[in-house]
Amino acid sequence: MHQFDRILAATDLSAPARHAAERAALVSKEAGASLDLLHVANFDTLERLRLLMEVAPDDMQTRVLDTARARVAELALVLQQRYGISAGARVAAGSLLPELAKECEARTADLLVCGAQGESVLRHFLLGTTAKRILSTAKCPVLVVKQTPHEPYQRLLVPVDFSPSSLRAIRHARNIAPLADIILLHAFDVPFEGKMRYANVDDEIINHYRVVAKLEALQKLTALRDEAGLSSNGSCLIVLHGDARSRIIEQEQERDCDLIVMGKHGKNLIEELLLGSVTEHVLNEAQSDVLVSI
Repeated sequence: MHQFDRILAATDLSAPARHAAERAALVSKEAGASLDLLHVANFDTLERLRLLMEVAPDDMQTRVLDTARARVAELALVLQQRYGISAGARVAAGSLLPELAKECEARTADLLVCGAQGESVLRHFLLGTTAKRILSTAKCPVLVVKQTPHEPYQRLLVPVDFSPSSLRAIRHARNIAPLADIILLHAFDVPFEGKMRYANVDDEIINHYRVVAKLEALQKLTALRDEAGLSSNGSCLIVLHGDARSRIIEQEQERDCDLIVMGKHGKNLIEELLLGSVTEHVLNEAQSDVLVSI
């Protein structure tokens, strides 16, 4: 599996973005990866301000770019002093997504780091415009940082559904936090349970099917762990009955996880456009950081 050798942290120079840059530095240090900071200045949003200030377009752009370069350089200096990481600093002018894609391709980034936004009353309905836009178009794994970083990740929760993305997510989890404990979680439903209840099938029979389904899932989870090369000492296997979205958030909190790692996928086109309904729910509701494995 390709390692995280080149990390790109997107920053809009806000407080959440600063936390993301600090987390990127921690990951860079632990993984021995290079780190670059990128700020994209969009002059379209500054046109109204320019008119109010009666400043020539070229003068406004020069001021904005000079200020941004100084602030990104200052951020890089802080990371150097605090984490011993020499981060590259770049400021680009244009639209965020095209510039970000261009920079990721130019630097062959293995991991993109950004800050979660949307801390207003809309938080439960929208992760944050910038983060959502980045996730919808990213070609490499994206780490969405929600918490102020204090130490390397200690406990990772990796929800799996046994699709091809599950193995990739586990390996990305190991890459981003080589020394962390990993919890593999699979949430299941009994096939046709709703129809069986509608047909008044006895609870004892339904419970029997649950036991069988849980045992089968545990066997598959064990095989997946072995295929990923995880040791039994540094990993934990959990199989629970119920809705995956609820179980993931529940286990994140009960087991004090500081990072959730999961794939960006859906079962149909609509879910794919929405990042996958489970993934989007976790991004919105999780308290911990989230690594979207792509």
